[in-house]
Amino acid sequence: MPGKWIIQTIIQKYKYRLLLTYSLFGIEMLGLLLRPYFLGEAVNGLIKGSYNGLLFLAAAHLLWVVTGTIRHRYDSRTYSDIYTGLVVKLVSRNKNKHLSKLSAHSTLSREFIDFLEFDLNYIIEAAYNIIGSLILLFFYDVQVVLVCLLMLIPVTIISYFYGKRMRRLNKLKNDELEQQISVLASKNPLRINEHYSQLRKWQIKISDQEAWNFGVMELLVMVIMTVSLLIVSNTGSGAAQTEAGDLIGIYTYILKFVNGLDTVPYMIQRAATLKDILHRIELEPEDQQDGEPVAVTAA
Repeated sequence: MPGKWIIQTIIQKYKYRLLLTYSLFGIEMLGLLLRPYFLGEAVNGLIKGSYNGLLFLAAAHLLWVVTGTIRHRYDSRTYSDIYTGLVVKLVSRNKNKHLSKLSAHSTLSREFIDFLEFDLNYIIEAAYNIIGSLILLFFYDVQVVLVCLLMLIPVTIISYFYGKRMRRLNKLKNDELEQQISVLASKNPLRINEHYSQLRKWQIKISDQEAWNFGVMELLVMVIMTVSLLIVSNTGSGAAQTEAGDLIGIYTYILKFVNGLDTVPYMIQRAATLKDILHRIELEPEDQQDGEPVAVTAA
């Protein structure tokens, strides 16, 4: 599998630091996920003259703030160390390659570390929003959960074909990017113009795919919101026991679920980019020893 050696060596060397930062992020997301529930309970409690729900809401918010503050400080130190080690080793093992490829690979390595630091957290947050919201909505209204689950079918189909297109377009764009230093060194205006025109073409095609997919996903989101709110309003009108705080919780978790779905196209686009990056910065056959792949170590 392209890039597996890079991932394995990074995880092996930095496993405890990565485990800590992702654990902190998980706790941070848990506090964020539970906040709407405690908000609803706080509203219900205040209507009845109780402050217990308000205390739980404050505790959940405090957990989110404290954990998030610690994680942000720790993240920058961890990922800057990983990037420095990766680039130094990558360049030293591939010093005989053309400068154009070394420059491009250095830039792609930065993108890979950015994926670990930012995009992976974004994916984890989307998973919390989708799975966590479904679990909590189950305790409010099962019909809303069924609507959300049914909507995952077209989302999955659309995402599959979108992912195939994005992998192809990212490969073509990065093929052109690897030639950049050589093109600039040639000082040929026609060649330089052609190079940047090609980069522009592939970037526009990528952007167009993102725009079309965004439009389709938002139409599906509109369907989820409309049907779910109709179910909630009808249930609320016929059930006197439905409290104001419960309606706040249901509405908020529906929003979280659709926000998670909004993240799916971005997740697919970044996954396609990551796959191509790992393929490019993996050591090539001439850099391997004794016929076995040599890992790009992080230190």
